[in-house]
Amino acid sequence: MTTGLEQIRQKATQDKKLQFSNLFHHISVEQIREQIKSICSNTASGVDGVTRQMAMEIPDEEIQSILTSVHRKAYKAPPVRRVYIPKPGKAEKRPLGIPTIMDRAIQGAVAKVLSSIYEADFSNSSFGGRPNLSAHHALSKLHNSIVQRPVNFVLEADLKNFFGSLNHAWMLKFLAHRVTDSRIMDIVRRWLRAGVMANGQTTNSDVGVPQGGPISVILSNIFLHYSLDLWIEKIVKPRMSGEIHYVRYLDDFVICFSKKDDATKVQKILPLRLQKFELDLEPSKTRLVRFGRFSRDRIAKFGGEKQQKLNFLGFDLVPVSHKGKFALKMQTNGSRLSRFLQSVKLTIRKAQHMPVKTQVSQINSKLRGHINYFGITSNSERIQKVRYEALRYWHKVLCHRSQNGKVTWVAMNHILKVMPLAPARVRLNYLQFVNLVPV
Repeated sequence: MTTGLEQIRQKATQDKKLQFSNLFHHISVEQIREQIKSICSNTASGVDGVTRQMAMEIPDEEIQSILTSVHRKAYKAPPVRRVYIPKPGKAEKRPLGIPTIMDRAIQGAVAKVLSSIYEADFSNSSFGGRPNLSAHHALSKLHNSIVQRPVNFVLEADLKNFFGSLNHAWMLKFLAHRVTDSRIMDIVRRWLRAGVMANGQTTNSDVGVPQGGPISVILSNIFLHYSLDLWIEKIVKPRMSGEIHYVRYLDDFVICFSKKDDATKVQKILPLRLQKFELDLEPSKTRLVRFGRFSRDRIAKFGGEKQQKLNFLGFDLVPVSHKGKFALKMQTNGSRLSRFLQSVKLTIRKAQHMPVKTQVSQINSKLRGHINYFGITSNSERIQKVRYEALRYWHKVLCHRSQNGKVTWVAMNHILKVMPLAPARVRLNYLQFVNLVPV
């Protein structure tokens, strides 16, 4: 027996032009409760101060009343609480939006409905914020395109303040291609215009979608699907004289070319395309480089610029020779590695007066997250370095708090035997990695 969302997905797949006019009845009290349960128990509260535990105790009648107000187009979306989280190793901070728990649950339910439609439409080159797809899938596709196809030039690109400059009018136009349910359109419009609250003051804007809410990811993918993905697939690719391969993860994307003329042409017209939708490229993170199977041989034969690295999603892609054949070594980006080590040291310093068991738990929490992401083929050296540096610094801190002035390595090894640090193991071997997304 198929569920309502599965039926939507099937219809969206069968008819790419079908518009959905009756979607809101798929959002029920039970689904809102499921969304609340899926929120982390220690998540921060929004502007109303309601915690997840408090939201869990809201009676069904009150949730139904909120859904009825959405149905009647009388729902007043609360502003998003703006907080700034530090970027490790940087003076600047990253803005983050925290919706109220109930608003987050409604966003999650609506995002699930929209995802059931747009998963049938999204390009195979889009990876961020989609079910069962991760950054590893995007990296696998990029790796395989460069290694297996005749790629000679790569355009690295990053959108400048994308979430803060997303145009509301264009967003609603794009959404209307598939969604004509006025209740869904109305609540999305209200979320876009709800504004943000910082220092007790609410600011509204005609552009931007706050990062932090479940709806922001699906809306950003819909926006870039129409403004960028379809343009590259339907307009750019057929007009190129050589091969072109495109990979996007949210607002980070890479375009690979076999011919220089194609690369320079797209580099020139891409900003014009983005300006139509009031988007801009980040100059410091956008560049065209000679890169690929034949570029290293060409540089060795004719001289010229030095073979450069690519940087994508925190990894450096470094060209190497393996058994006489071109290969890519993927390793943690140097600046990302340094920033992470600083954050680990900060965690250790903050926990230095806590019980050793608590310290191990907090260090391992950091290490596991890093190793699970960066522990892929050819990066074992750098994840081992992370673990070694964490261990070395932790030992140093324990020595400083010891009454004897030093914790011997014999004692340290005993601690590690009882409470070991997370192992630096590769999570994805080469075959697993390359087969995530075959070209």
